[in-house]
Amino acid sequence: MLTGKELILATKPFAKEVRWKSWYYTLTTFVLLLASIFGSIYVPNIFLRIVCSFFTAMLLSRFFIIFHDYQHHTILRGSIPANFIFTLFGIYMITPPNIWKRSHDHHHNHNAKLFSASIGSFPIMTKQKFLEATKAERFEYLAVRHPVNMFFAYFTTFTYGMCLQSFFSNPRRHWDSLAVLILHYSIGAFLFIHFGWLTFLLAFFFPFFLSQMLGSYLFYAQHNFPGVTFKKNVEWSYTHAALESSSYMELNPFMQWVTANIGFHHIHHLNSKIPFYRLPEAMAAIPELQEAKVTTLMPSDIAACLKLKVWDADQNRMISFKEMEMA
Repeated sequence: MLTGKELILATKPFAKEVRWKSWYYTLTTFVLLLASIFGSIYVPNIFLRIVCSFFTAMLLSRFFIIFHDYQHHTILRGSIPANFIFTLFGIYMITPPNIWKRSHDHHHNHNAKLFSASIGSFPIMTKQKFLEATKAERFEYLAVRHPVNMFFAYFTTFTYGMCLQSFFSNPRRHWDSLAVLILHYSIGAFLFIHFGWLTFLLAFFFPFFLSQMLGSYLFYAQHNFPGVTFKKNVEWSYTHAALESSSYMELNPFMQWVTANIGFHHIHHLNSKIPFYRLPEAMAAIPELQEAKVTTLMPSDIAACLKLKVWDADQNRMISFKEMEMA
C-alpha cells in the first residue's frame, strides 16, 4: 500500500498538463460565461433571464476553480493571454490574484495544523483553547465559522476579508485590493444606472452572491466534515493533511462540472499540480486515493458539517456545542 512520498510520486504522471485541454476548458467556460451574462441583460423573456442569471452564477463558480488552477501554476503557465484573462477575472470576482495566491499557498502548506495562523482557511480551536478564550475571542471564532458568514460570503469573505481587510492591514502593499474593489463595484453601479435594478440583480448581484456563497461552503466542507482529523504542528505531514483532513465530495455530474472537479479535494491537496480535468483519472488509477473521507451536498451532510465547532483532543475529532456541553 502506497503511503507518504511514494503516494505523492504515484500521482506525478497525472501532474502533466494537456495544453489544448486547458485552453479548451478555459475558453469554452469563458465564452459560456459571457453568453450567460449577456443573456441575463438582453434576453426579453424574464424567465429566460432568470435562467441565464442562475447559469452565470454556476459558470462563475466553474471559472473561479479554473482560475484557482492557473494560480497554482497547474495550467497555462507562462501564457500571456491566459494571464490577461485570469487577471481580469480576478478583478471581476473581487479576488486580487496576488493576495489570493499568497493566502491559498499558505493554506496548502499549513492545512490541518492545529496551531497555525488561519490564513486562507477557516480557523480551528481546540476545546481547551475555546473554553479558555474570552467572550470576544469566542464570538469572532464562531462568527467566521457560522453559516450566516458563508451565506453572505460576497460581503464578508470577498468584499471585506479578501479586499478591505488586506488593504487596511497594509495599504502600501495591498493597494490593489482597494483598486479591485472599486472596479468591481463600479461595474455594478454602471449596470444599475444604465440598465436598471432588475438587470443589476440578474446580471451582477445574484450571480456573485450565489457563486461566492457556494464557494465559501465548499471550501469549508472540504476541511470541516465528520471524520476530519487535525495534528499538532510537530506531528503534521503533507499526506495526512491531504488524505485525512481533506474530503472527497461526491457530486452529481452537473455539480461536478460546475465545480470543475474540486470535490476531488484530497487529491488536489496531495498534488496541486494535477490539472482539474485529470483528478478523476488519478483517483481511478490509484487505489489508495479511493479510500477517501466522503461528504456530499445533501442537506443531512451539510448539517453534519456545519454543526462541527471545536477540536476535542481527547476524542481526536471535531465536536458540536451539544457534545461539548455533555462532556
